Amino acid sequence: MTWLQRYRVRHYLRNSLWVLPIVAVAAAVILVRMLHRCEKEMGWESSFQPETMRAVLGTLAGAMFTFIVFLCSSLLLVVQLASAQLTPRIIAVLFKDPVTKFSLTLFVFTFTFTIAALLRVGATVPLLTAEIAAWSSAVCLCVFLYLMDHIGKMLRPSGALHSVASRAHEVIENVYPRRLKRTLESTANLALPPGDSTSTITSSIDGVVVAFDVQGLVALGALYDCVIELVPQVGNYVAPGDPLFRVYGGASLPAKALSHSIALGAERTMEQDPMFAFRVIVDIASKGLSPAINDPTTAVLALDRIHHLLRHVGLRRLDNEKVRDASGRVRLLYPTPDWEDFVVLAVTEIRHFGGSSIQVARRLRAMLQDLIKTLPEERGAPLQQQLRMLKRAAESFFREPEDRALAEVSDAQGVGGTQEMTTPDEKPVPDQR
Repeated sequence: MTWLQRYRVRHYLRNSLWVLPIVAVAAAVILVRMLHRCEKEMGWESSFQPETMRAVLGTLAGAMFTFIVFLCSSLLLVVQLASAQLTPRIIAVLFKDPVTKFSLTLFVFTFTFTIAALLRVGATVPLLTAEIAAWSSAVCLCVFLYLMDHIGKMLRPSGALHSVASRAHEVIENVYPRRLKRTLESTANLALPPGDSTSTITSSIDGVVVAFDVQGLVALGALYDCVIELVPQVGNYVAPGDPLFRVYGGASLPAKALSHSIALGAERTMEQDPMFAFRVIVDIASKGLSPAINDPTTAVLALDRIHHLLRHVGLRRLDNEKVRDASGRVRLLYPTPDWEDFVVLAVTEIRHFGGSSIQVARRLRAMLQDLIKTLPEERGAPLQQQLRMLKRAAESFFREPEDRALAEVSDAQGVGGTQEMTTPDEKPVPDQR
């Protein structure tokens, strides 16, 4: 099985709700048969009357089916609300929620087990199957109550932002494994080998680049003694005929091997794309700042997460990756976003959409000033530029001098936190490292 096939299977299982419940149906049927056979051999019988147990198990089975229908209906409602109030990009996060998957699997397992146990109640009541069916239904009731609490919290902007930001920190660590040192990182283009590429491998289908096999491509480069360049950045859309790889050397490298080392999908994912995490959070903030919703506090909550993520990114080396083999030779080159890309994505749209909100302007100013103070000096230029643009936006949106003065205050809570006044010409002093 190739890397691409394994990736597709793994991705499908992670994003599907029906696979585990179907497995639970088979597991419940097999388990009931094994237990019933064991009960017959050991002669285990319950002291309850068969009519009573039939009534109890029938009622429990009906309740479990109601739980399943309610959970599926709630999930559809959650998807609609999250898409309308937050962003459609959050739907994938909801379908990956482990609590929802576990609850649906448990409900389906218990429903199937209870029906199978009910069918085995004859002149006597089997002890183990009846007891397990009854107590598992009680467990499902507790899980159902917890699920309602969990879904309610997950629907809140703070819950959705926490889920996205937690995943984003993991992706940042994976994509940018090296911390920023005192020496300046290179922001130039990829250091390509001299001469023209031996071959160019194009895409046969369209889609968004969602992931690629780093170690597999390095192994191919070492095997065929060549350097492989991944042309599109993760998250870019490619059409049929667009270049995917350029190979320098290694004329015998089969194009099929390279095509099986990259995955294209219908939409971006956060697996190897830290920019997409910022995209989701910015979209949530933008939706909150839309005239239809008009909720600048949601944008402030999003800026809290963006602030932390930018600080994390700012302390990593963001130069284009050059992956070496065991002998130390460069075998794989692939582009990654630089610091300015992250800053522009994180700030620009929120500054535009929230320009008329004093709360957003103050929180945005507090974030930029804190990052300028805490990050290395080389990170300061894009932040300083955004700070100047924020000042000009305040002058444009707020005609009254009193409102303009409030908008030019740095406030970590937007409105209500500790205030730090700055004069119009004052520039925060970068941290000298």
